[in-house]
Amino acid sequence: MATHRLLLLRHAKSDWAEGDTPDAQRPLADSGLRACALVARHLRDSNLAPDLILCSAALRTRQTVEGIAAALPAGVPVVTEDRLYLAEAETLLDRLRDVDDGVPTVLLVGHNPGIHTLAVALLAATDRPRIATYPTAALAVEDLLVPRWAELGQSTTRLASFVTPRELRESAGSS
Repeated sequence: MATHRLLLLRHAKSDWAEGDTPDAQRPLADSGLRACALVARHLRDSNLAPDLILCSAALRTRQTVEGIAAALPAGVPVVTEDRLYLAEAETLLDRLRDVDDGVPTVLLVGHNPGIHTLAVALLAATDRPRIATYPTAALAVEDLLVPRWAELGQSTTRLASFVTPRELRESAGSS
């Protein structure tokens, strides 16, 4: 049986400087760009290579994908979808259930609270406290305990890892 892996990445920190910028068009802040570099290094060092990227249509999620691009496999498909913008957990889950079973690893780049709610709901109750909060650019890696994406649901994954930019900075020895 092929194993499937789900990478859930919240977009990096966005810039609120321009108050009249529509929410969907807010770009990443400088700190968000730095967090992307940390996440990219973590992806590369941990050998976490997605076979498909599902991305919200918001500028900040698209820029997050661009910010980690150096760590992604060449030619990995990036599917940008309006329905993933500020999507609730159920919408994200419905989209993941549509993934072809031939795709081993999916990276979903989205927003809170949907990404956090989904990440926690997919886990067994004993693992859920390991993701108390989901800061910007946080990454959960979850291994599916079911053989098909269509079977994904509550308590159907095991948490392989959860990292935040702060933890990645601290482990790299910088503040």
